[in-house]
Amino acid sequence: MVKIGIIGGSGLDNPNILKDAKDIHVETPYGNPSSPIKIGKIGNTDVVIISRHGREHTIPPTFVNNKANIYALKQQDCTHIIATTAVGSLREEIERGDLVIINQFIDFTRLRDVSYHKTFEPHKPIHSSMADPFDTGLRKILINGCKELKLKHHENGTVVTIEGSRFSTRAESHMFRSWGADIINMSIAPEAILANELSIPYAAIAMSTDYDSWKIGEEPVTWEAVMKTFEENIEKVTRLLIHAIPMVK
Repeated sequence: MVKIGIIGGSGLDNPNILKDAKDIHVETPYGNPSSPIKIGKIGNTDVVIISRHGREHTIPPTFVNNKANIYALKQQDCTHIIATTAVGSLREEIERGDLVIINQFIDFTRLRDVSYHKTFEPHKPIHSSMADPFDTGLRKILINGCKELKLKHHENGTVVTIEGSRFSTRAESHMFRSWGADIINMSIAPEAILANELSIPYAAIAMSTDYDSWKIGEEPVTWEAVMKTFEENIEKVTRLLIHAIPMVK
C-alpha cells in the first residue's frame, strides 16, 4: 500500500492540501521531528506531512533533526518521500519561479549528522550506494506532472547543499557554478542521504527563488526576496503534488 511522506520546506509545507487531516505527535529513537505530523489523503493516497523548519519556521537548517524527520516517516510506514525546497539558481536559464526535479547533489554541509550507523558490526561495514540518490520512478512522475500541468521546469539539476544559515559569498557562488552545480540550498543532501540509508525512495521538487550571489546586475539574495517569489509561485508546487501523488504506485 502506497503512503507518501512530504517534507515541506520554507513556505512549501501547506497542510491544507490534505483531506481528512489530523495532527499526531510522535517520538523517534533520534528525538522529535521538526513538527507534529499531519496525516490525511490526497485523492485516495495516504499522505504524511512534516514541516522541515517547524510550522512557524523556527528551526535553522543546521539544527533540523533530519534523522528524526526521516525516521518518523519510516515509522508511519511511508513507502516514498517527496521533499519540497526553495533554491537559488546558479544558471541563467533557471529563472525565478521555475521548478527543478533534482537528480544529483553535492553535499557541502559540515555540521549535519548524516548516518544512522554510529558503529558497524564486526567486519560488516555499511557504505550506502549514492550514485543516483533521487528515485528514478518518482522523478519521472514529477516530470510528467510538470508537463501535463504546463509548469515551466527543468528535468535535471544538481543541487549543492550548503551549511547556512548565511547565504553564499560571491566567490563561493562562482565556485559552486564551476563545480557543475545548477542550484543551491541548505536542506536536501542530508535528507537524501538518510532516506537512502533507510531504503525509502526519495525525490525533491525545487523552486528557484533567486540567483544566489553570482549574477552581475542582480541584487544578492535576501530572505525577503525569497519569500516574495514563494508567494508568487507556491501554487505551482501545490498543484504538482496534488496531481502527481495519486500516480505513485
